[in-house]
Amino acid sequence: MTTPRTDRSPWNWLLLLPIAVPLIPALFNAVEPRLFGIPLFYWLQLAFVLLSVAVTLVVYHMTRRAR
Repeated sequence: MTTPRTDRSPWNWLLLLPIAVPLIPALFNAVEPRLFGIPLFYWLQLAFVLLSVAVTLVVYHMTRRAR
């Protein structure tokens, strides 16, 4: 009999980071600095996507079971 899988790992709390960080207006409430002519708001949105991918990968690798 196998044990039921629970999602009670403390690593799951990291998944709140990509949700909470983009909700802080002080981070992107500006035009400068520009990156290759792109205003801060737009390239920071892309950075939030990359942050989300990185955090999801870390949580996945830390919570998966060995086979």
